[in-house]
Amino acid sequence: MYRRFLQIGALLGALSVALGAFGAHSLKALVSAESLNAFETGVRYQFYHCFALLIAAILYRRSPSKKLEWAGIFFISGIILFSGSLYVLTILDAMDASGSEGFGAITPLGGLCFILGWIFLMIGVRRSSHSSRGSSSGGESK
Repeated sequence: MYRRFLQIGALLGALSVALGAFGAHSLKALVSAESLNAFETGVRYQFYHCFALLIAAILYRRSPSKKLEWAGIFFISGIILFSGSLYVLTILDAMDASGSEGFGAITPLGGLCFILGWIFLMIGVRRSSHSSRGSSSGGESK
C-alpha cells in the first residue's frame, strides 16, 4: 500500500505544480477573481495534502496500520472532492455554465475527508509509537 500512496502522492504533486502554473499564467483571463482564488485554494490544499499522503506512506512502510491506510485514503478522497470540486467550479465559470451550485456542496465533504485524514494520521502515529516502544530500546517518549 505504501508504494501506491507514494506513487499517487508524487503524481498528484506533479499535477499540483502543473495546475498552479496554469492558474497563474492562463486562467486569469478566463475567470473572475473569485473563481481564480477558489482555484488557487484547490491547488494549495492539493499540494499540502500530497505531502500528508507521502508522510502517511512513509509511516505506513515503517509500521503498517489500518489507521495510516485510512489516513492515506482520506487524503486522496479529500483532494478529489475538495480540490476537484473547486476545479470543476472554475471550469464551469470559464464556460459561463449555469447550474454549478451542486458542485459547491461537494467541497465541504472534501474538507471533512482532509480532517479525517489528519485524525487517522495522528491515531496511526500514536498507535505505531506505542507498539514500537516495546520492541526497541531507544523509543521516543510521548
